[in-house]
Amino acid sequence: MLLRDPFTKALHDARRSLLGWTVAIVAVGAMYASFWPTVQTPEMKEALAAYPEGVLEAFNYSDLTTAAGYLGSAVYGLLVPLLVAVFAIAAGTRAVAGDEEAGTLDLVLAHPVSRARLALLRFAAVAAGIVAVAVLLGLAMVALSGPAQFDGIGAGGFAAMTVHLTLFGLTFAALAFAVGAATGRRAAALGTGAAVAVLGYLANSVFPQVEGLTWVRELSPFHWYLGGSPLVDGVQPAGALLLIGTTVLLVAAGTVAFDRRDLAV
Repeated sequence: MLLRDPFTKALHDARRSLLGWTVAIVAVGAMYASFWPTVQTPEMKEALAAYPEGVLEAFNYSDLTTAAGYLGSAVYGLLVPLLVAVFAIAAGTRAVAGDEEAGTLDLVLAHPVSRARLALLRFAAVAAGIVAVAVLLGLAMVALSGPAQFDGIGAGGFAAMTVHLTLFGLTFAALAFAVGAATGRRAAALGTGAAVAVLGYLANSVFPQVEGLTWVRELSPFHWYLGGSPLVDGVQPAGALLLIGTTVLLVAAGTVAFDRRDLAV
């Protein structure tokens, strides 16, 4: 049954990896979120005030005076999106290029499933994993909101942030998926995904500090994901649509390329 259902088989094969990434991302997010009461102490405020503003902005630490600002910076603005990007890129790479380089893709295609359907179901499994990670992290933040004193943030704010984090992860998964499906090479997919992630982060937090380069922020997936303060103001249509549109285009392009090219099997 698993062999006849590429979606279920992909989830089954990735179960250990998905569990590990989920535990790691939720644990890191919860740990940094729990530091919020400490950040409010006079000693910590004084220590943070000593840092140059440019240094804090380079790490997406734009506002540490409110719970929403702290979570949007320390949790959802730095380590969590980077970890989600790494997880998504690895999963998207594995969706097609992993089996092709391992020489097992021919066994999968021997079953009655078209290339396009296989590719789309494999990506759907990756998407399910990303949704699971983002939702569990959001639930952990809601659970901590009382003990950690996240004043001013309701369940709706965490839901909006979960939507943005999911779309952000899907975009990077789609990029790795598209490159892997088009080339059949894991190195190409991983390298492209990593390069875009690094450049996107720099474009959102570092390059805009250079005079005349503020416009590059608009090209960054990190800006589409973080712009407009989803924790406070809810889902941001412009950023969300850019992430959705990019994901759809990349998945479509990767699927068409995979369906048409000669496979290295």
